[in-house]
Amino acid sequence: MSEAEKPGAGKRVALFVTCLVDLFRPSVGFAAVRLLQDAGCRVEVPQAQTCCGQPAYNSGDRADARAIARQVIDAFSGFDYVVVPSGSCAGMISQHYPALFDDEPDYRARAFALAERSFELTAFLHDVLGVRELRGAFAGRVTYHDSCSGLRELNVKSQPRALLKSLGAEIVEMRDAETCCGFGGTFCVKYPDISNAMVGDKIKDAAATGADLLLAGDLGCLMNMAGKASREGARIKLRHVAEVLAGLTTQPAIGEAEKD
Repeated sequence: MSEAEKPGAGKRVALFVTCLVDLFRPSVGFAAVRLLQDAGCRVEVPQAQTCCGQPAYNSGDRADARAIARQVIDAFSGFDYVVVPSGSCAGMISQHYPALFDDEPDYRARAFALAERSFELTAFLHDVLGVRELRGAFAGRVTYHDSCSGLRELNVKSQPRALLKSLGAEIVEMRDAETCCGFGGTFCVKYPDISNAMVGDKIKDAAATGADLLLAGDLGCLMNMAGKASREGARIKLRHVAEVLAGLTTQPAIGEAEKD
């Protein structure tokens, strides 16, 4: 396929990296760039980007959430699409930004415009660009955790599985794949005992599948589950789905580097 024939040819796409990817797992950002470029997109990473504002929003701090949202709206104006390797951050931008500006018509209009062109990574590849096959192959056995925001706000479920299957991955569904892992942003801080019990159940369910890898599309969920897996001595390894889809699986799995 020539460059002009690729589904993303001519598309100017901005990558919203997310705080956790930037600080803890840059390989997810590199994987996202590779996937988007392989689809023919012209990818840019705006230097002015910061947090999406979700922590402030979830804590009821609308003033700071709105200030952060203004900065994001300004930084990501002018692109055809904004793509995010995280269902929670994509959900914040596409589902919650407009309501922050009920009393500011100009920014409200800009927030709606940004929301309409912002997508979670696998949904963008599969639903918007129509990608059905990826380069490379993956012969591993995996199970998949559906993160709350990606699933319930953005309807992300079939897309990552379809892309994984196109590489040859064997997907073994765990029990209660759609149940929260217990992270929930500030939830795990406010209710640590409940959060710990929830992530314990999640790791048991994932390990029971016999899969080699536990995948997800949100790094917050993955870090939470990786920490519990390490404490429990579970053998299953964890990766962001973008790393597998892009073939970037040579570095240690999430949580492994900290144990060395």
